[in-house]
Amino acid sequence: MAENKKSKRRNSKRKILLLTGGGIIVLAAGAVGGVFLYHNMFSGSREEILKEYMAFIEDGKYEEMYDLLDSSSQEAVSREDFITRNQNIYEGIEASDIRLDISGDQDKGQPLSYSVVMNTIAGEISYDNTTAFEREEGDWKIVWTDAMIFPSLGASDRVSVTTLEAERGSIYDRNQNLLAGQGTVESVGLVPGKMNVQPQEEIQTIAQILGLAEDDVSSSLDASWVQTDSFVPLKEMTQDQLDQPYTDASGNETGQTVQEALLACPGVMISESESRVYPYGEATAHLLGYVQQINAEELEEMADQGYDSQSIIGKSGLEKLYEERLRAREGYKISILDAEGNEKEALAMEPAQDGEDITLTIDINWQTQTYQAYQEDESCSVVMNPKTGEVLALVSTPSYDSMAFVLGLSQEQWDALNSDETQPLYNRVRETWVPGSSFKPVIGAIGLSTGTLSADEDLGASGLSWQKDSSWGDYYVTTLHEYSGAANLRNALVYSDNIYFAKAALQIGADTLAKQLEKLGFNQEIPFDISMTSSQYSNTEGIDTEIQLADSGYGQGQLLVNPLHLACIYSAFFNEGDMIAPYLEYEEGKTPSYWIEDAFTPEAAQTIYEDLQEVVSDPGGTGHDAASVSGVTLGGKTGTAEIKDSQDDTEGTELGWFAVYNTGASDEDTVLMLNMVEDVKGRGGSGYVVDKDVEIWNQMAAAQ
Repeated sequence: MAENKKSKRRNSKRKILLLTGGGIIVLAAGAVGGVFLYHNMFSGSREEILKEYMAFIEDGKYEEMYDLLDSSSQEAVSREDFITRNQNIYEGIEASDIRLDISGDQDKGQPLSYSVVMNTIAGEISYDNTTAFEREEGDWKIVWTDAMIFPSLGASDRVSVTTLEAERGSIYDRNQNLLAGQGTVESVGLVPGKMNVQPQEEIQTIAQILGLAEDDVSSSLDASWVQTDSFVPLKEMTQDQLDQPYTDASGNETGQTVQEALLACPGVMISESESRVYPYGEATAHLLGYVQQINAEELEEMADQGYDSQSIIGKSGLEKLYEERLRAREGYKISILDAEGNEKEALAMEPAQDGEDITLTIDINWQTQTYQAYQEDESCSVVMNPKTGEVLALVSTPSYDSMAFVLGLSQEQWDALNSDETQPLYNRVRETWVPGSSFKPVIGAIGLSTGTLSADEDLGASGLSWQKDSSWGDYYVTTLHEYSGAANLRNALVYSDNIYFAKAALQIGADTLAKQLEKLGFNQEIPFDISMTSSQYSNTEGIDTEIQLADSGYGQGQLLVNPLHLACIYSAFFNEGDMIAPYLEYEEGKTPSYWIEDAFTPEAAQTIYEDLQEVVSDPGGTGHDAASVSGVTLGGKTGTAEIKDSQDDTEGTELGWFAVYNTGASDEDTVLMLNMVEDVKGRGGSGYVVDKDVEIWNQMAAAQ
């Protein structure tokens, strides 16, 4: 009688069976798998009768097996007990692919010797056995005992299938800070014997506090296993959730925490329970994702990979991406136990396999500081080392709490997340955005690298608006800042001159610009573990008009850029023109590799690198506020991208950008941070982003 100490079903067809003769609970599988070819009719030799018997095991035909027993065996065991005993054992161990080997000529006066090999849930089982036969009315019949199932199995023994638990792998940051792994949560439940005699009022209160239906609480208390001193779990919560102020059903603040309100109800008990935990909450939610119990659709797709209906799997983020490596693979042990529960023999064991631990290049300090600065905004941020390719932070705001999905969302909570106009479930890092002026260094580097632009060339002052000629009709390129001095590359970057870069794009030419952008990875897959939307420079196959070309020069037109991709392009300014390959999984001593070599010439890369330092250091530079960061010298480029239907549209919004890096640092300590914030119109444009980044850099400097 196969027994599971932890009853985890392998597929939806299996049933938990109870053998009343002895009160043993067993886990039984569905129809035994495997194929065994045999004829419906045998000539009647002992060998053929045994083959027929074993073939019936394969097909789950236990009644037919019983019919092959001799009369004395049938007197010793009833048909019902025989069927239950064999079914529970063979299906409980998931026996399949049973192979029978009968040795050559044997004396018919002696028991028949043979060998059996079968596959089971715990691996292969093989044994040698003998079975006696009796002639009854001219036919050979099997003299059956429990030892025919396994040689050492006695009538009072049972077969036990024990689940060997395994633990899902953990995820760590570069400094071995736990980002996702095994931890504890608080389990809120009731002890019926400590509740009031008429508990309906307190059930109503508890349900309201926990956000549960009263019927669900009552059903949990009415479960058949519940005794007066049982702990009946109702909901798992984090300590942070329990520490929140409690608001009653009327919306009034009570002055109590949720935990205090719960413990004021008779019978409530709070205890610790193991769970997957995410210590940094919303700061890492889009990056890590979350785990939940597998659903029916997923199980149908993944059943042949060893998952069952109780499996916990990664549903989003890195939990899903690294599922095959992180997943725990339970083991199983099949044993024969005597009547006292002592192990007589271990028949097979499949060891449990813990999931793999994974260490990321992420630095949780950069991750959390960036999240805290932008948590109220609709934004995305990439922090990376442009010399090595290590990604130090990937942040999307607003965010959500991964633990809410692990512990279970109410329908009300789920609806609130989905209807939130700020889209907290939306991972902005993976998408593409209009880059605005943050793209001007790329245009400058392309012009210098192709020889279509000279750094010292004065393209001419044109005031605050300009058009090439009257063929543009009413369309003008506008810029925000007039400045004294030449309209050259350095000044155009420092003062973020749209008109200069529109002219530069026209000098580069549509075909050359399109070719160079393709070279930089536009319209290509970004080589990174997490799938990112590919950047584009046009809605069609090319740049179709002069106006589109001019607008592309200052990051508008039909340009859409993924923030990680843009950070990789900027990395070429640090690497003599080579674009670094970004990576997320930490590897000690890893040699940097490049996504695109010779993206720009070394001279062009160096020129842009130096000019971007002046965007911050020059008092008139658009990024000059970043010069206030103490203890570090920064360079970078601001950008304000307009999102509007036409040039006359006054209702459109703006995206604010800032790409900023430290200078003079070692290769290991060089950091490039790129941030994009939606809807900065009226909030200071890109200056809003600069101020936020100053906060982050100062916080990071103070923490070191």
